[in-house]
Amino acid sequence: MKRKGLVITLVVVIVIGIGVAVVLGLLAAAGVIGKPSVARQTILELDLEQPVIEAVPDSPAGQLLMKELMTTRTIVEALLRGAEDDRVVALVARIGGGGLSMAQAQEIRDAVAAFRESGKPAIAFAETFGEVGPGNVGYYVATAFDEIWLQPSGDLGLTGFMLESPFIRKTLDKLDIKVRMDHRYEYKNAMNTFTETKFTAPHREALEALLDAWHGQLVAGIAQGREIAPDEVERLIDRGPYLGREAVDAGLVDRLGYRDEMLAALREDVGESARLLYVSRYRQRAGGPWAKGRRIALVYGVGAVTRGESAFDLLSGTQTMGSDSVTRALRAATEDDDVVAIVFRVDSPGGSYVASDAIWREVNRARDAGKPVIVSMGGVAGSGGYFVAMSADRILAQPGTITGSIGVLGGKFVTTGFWDKLGVTFDEVHRAENATMYSSIRDYSPFGWSRHQAWLDRVYDDFTRKVAEGRSLPLERVREIAKGRIWAGSDALELGLVDELGGLARAVELARELAGLEPDEPVALRVYPRPKGLLEALRAGQRESSEQVLARELQAILARVQPAVRLAERVGLVEPAERPLAVPELPAVR
Repeated sequence: MKRKGLVITLVVVIVIGIGVAVVLGLLAAAGVIGKPSVARQTILELDLEQPVIEAVPDSPAGQLLMKELMTTRTIVEALLRGAEDDRVVALVARIGGGGLSMAQAQEIRDAVAAFRESGKPAIAFAETFGEVGPGNVGYYVATAFDEIWLQPSGDLGLTGFMLESPFIRKTLDKLDIKVRMDHRYEYKNAMNTFTETKFTAPHREALEALLDAWHGQLVAGIAQGREIAPDEVERLIDRGPYLGREAVDAGLVDRLGYRDEMLAALREDVGESARLLYVSRYRQRAGGPWAKGRRIALVYGVGAVTRGESAFDLLSGTQTMGSDSVTRALRAATEDDDVVAIVFRVDSPGGSYVASDAIWREVNRARDAGKPVIVSMGGVAGSGGYFVAMSADRILAQPGTITGSIGVLGGKFVTTGFWDKLGVTFDEVHRAENATMYSSIRDYSPFGWSRHQAWLDRVYDDFTRKVAEGRSLPLERVREIAKGRIWAGSDALELGLVDELGGLARAVELARELAGLEPDEPVALRVYPRPKGLLEALRAGQRESSEQVLARELQAILARVQPAVRLAERVGLVEPAERPLAVPELPAVR
């Protein structure tokens, strides 16, 4: 009996010990205890080979696939914090093909400039700026650094921007699929993919103006960063791409060398004992510049605007801005007495008119309650993305942000002829004259088409009137610059559609100012909705290697599947969400 009791005691002790170890491990992973420190001589490492996102989705799939990706906020906060942290001695960045938008590139450039003001060195390293391909945006980011290193085998794909778009009108004609859509007005060109065989004059005009703006920003950035006259930069772009040695000779790159050589040279300047620390890990350990003080709420509106909850689409790899989720977050921030202002970060191509209107209403209610609302636009905030922003106290955009697209489109594909070719027939029964109005098998009747036109007119009238009200512009002026046209952020500023050029850091400054706080008063930037509890925080803090491996595998699979899914949605083979307030999908800027 004594032996049995001893065995039981040992088992209990072992179980308790394991339990304690697990709990301590979870607490350590969550940063509750045993939080890793920052070395006295730390070199921040920014890896831009991977995509940079605005926010990690709340859904399990989104958490699994995207929780390891850096957000714009993480980069901005880490570099601002690192600039004032005596333990941080330098910044190095690995520039790659992460697919940054022009606006993202500009926000990162601004953060690098703020870091450099501390006098600490900032070095950009690239294996190549485009491998037999363009590297314009990556190089644009690199020019914000003190020095640019390029691997000896690398190239500089500085060739200038290009946007190209497919048109499938002839394909749909061959398939006998009829496009029955209309728009308000001629610049609202998302439907042109299906109805045209090339750019219409307004479509081309809008894209030319966008590229003019981006090109000018690229030239100005290179000229400033490399201390080269703008006219010479223009000539250099026209002569690109460049082999590595040619890039050095042209003054576009400082040195050829491998990563280890770059780090060795840097350590000669800042100290041999300096240790590398990824920007994301530094942000976790050191905190950000807006950690304590009066509370400013940060609400994200990312992805196509939809009714219902925000979600992550596993197949297309995109997020949605659900009106239920965003309005709930705005209400929570409005009703929280500790919140003195709201920063609404919008990165959206638009979507549902009804959902956009619901979010617009909640922004107005926040303002009516005395909470200043500052919109910070990301890469795109067009159509419905502009709708949700237009009544804020202040709107900020980057020079390269795509915004505007104040207009509406809608309609359907009539697929009867296509199914006839396949030998598929349909029959139906219905009640009421217009029961078939939204069927893809029946064309609109004259009366149905007139009702569709009335709907387009109603949405456009409501949209433009609310822009005029929110931006304090004459209605006729709004209708001149609307018509569905996209604008670069720099042009939108001149037109009065945004108030200022800047990113998240400037938005926080404005929030502090409009809340009546002193310029140097500490503030705490908190994401709304708030975390759900300790258990969720602990689980979010875990880093399970099996999850990481699975995430990488799924990302590789989805990278091949998602383009086909998006194309199927565009041609009507897969039923897309209703998005009457949407900007056309643009290719990635390179």
